[in-house]
Amino acid sequence: MFDLGGFDIVVIVVVGLVILTLFAGIKTVPQGYRYTVERFGRYTRTMEPGLNILTPYIERVGAKLNVMEQVLDIPTQEVITKDNASVSADAVAFYQVLNAAQAAYQITDLQSAIQNLTMTNIRSVMGSMDLDELLSNRDAINDRLLRVVDEAVGPWGIKVTRIEIKDIAPPKDLVDSMARQMKAEREKRAQVLEAEGSRAAQILRAEGAKQSAILEAEGQREAAFRDAEARERLAEAEANATRMVSEAIAAGDIHAINYFIAQKYTEAMTAIGTAKNSKIVLMPMEASSLIGSLGGIGAIAKEVFGRDSDAQSTSDTAASAKQRSSVPPTSSRPSAQTINVTIPNNPFGPSTER
Repeated sequence: MFDLGGFDIVVIVVVGLVILTLFAGIKTVPQGYRYTVERFGRYTRTMEPGLNILTPYIERVGAKLNVMEQVLDIPTQEVITKDNASVSADAVAFYQVLNAAQAAYQITDLQSAIQNLTMTNIRSVMGSMDLDELLSNRDAINDRLLRVVDEAVGPWGIKVTRIEIKDIAPPKDLVDSMARQMKAEREKRAQVLEAEGSRAAQILRAEGAKQSAILEAEGQREAAFRDAEARERLAEAEANATRMVSEAIAAGDIHAINYFIAQKYTEAMTAIGTAKNSKIVLMPMEASSLIGSLGGIGAIAKEVFGRDSDAQSTSDTAASAKQRSSVPPTSSRPSAQTINVTIPNNPFGPSTER
């Protein structure tokens, strides 16, 4: 065991004091922090990150502040809106220390101060809004809170970067009422859209019917015009035929009137025979008239097609007339033939034709 003399003890004490002095005078500040320096309890300066030297036993570290952006949770609180609706709201705040000396010596318990200030302004801002506006304008609420709180913490050397409302929870009965209101509003919009669709469909159908009626009327007008034109041309043809027959009759051509009468007679017989409701046709008329008319038609045909045969016919007729002239007439008037036709169940009695 070593015997230490008085000088050795003094040396050891001096070495210890030197080591303690070195530890007291040399300080290392980590990145993201700021240390305040106090001389005899008075703030003198702020130490930056890195190696810093203090005056031992005269200066000391006052406050150690985190200058990085920090998150502060705002607890849930009850808020009464402008329309007397009670809602629960919570938020989160982001802040950063810009001036370490002010943050250290201007306010006590910095986080608690920011928290209470944010809660108070949440009640003020949200309480001045209606419930519907409150639920649909979170961005506006965040902007107003950020502006108000940042202005309030400015003298503390603090910068509030963001304040976000995390959740707004109305009471359950109010949520149910809002759900019913939203459902009714959506049903109303659905009915309005359905009515507008029906209205548009009816308008389109009406427009289609209108166009169809216009086109149909135009078609009927065109058809009537063409029908009238056809009747006009037919009437002109009839008039021309009648005029030609009249001129032929006026010229003494008896065959023309025979042809005209036979044509009308034949057309009438055709119409009677082709009628749908005709089953039994009663003809109280002379059959010889039709035969005579056909004879007239034959005469016309012979006149048109057989000019050469007329001469032969003329000679035959002359010979026949000469032969008849040799026979004395028995009467000045030929006797008519009488044909008795009995029609069953005729309400007008027996019919006699000559």
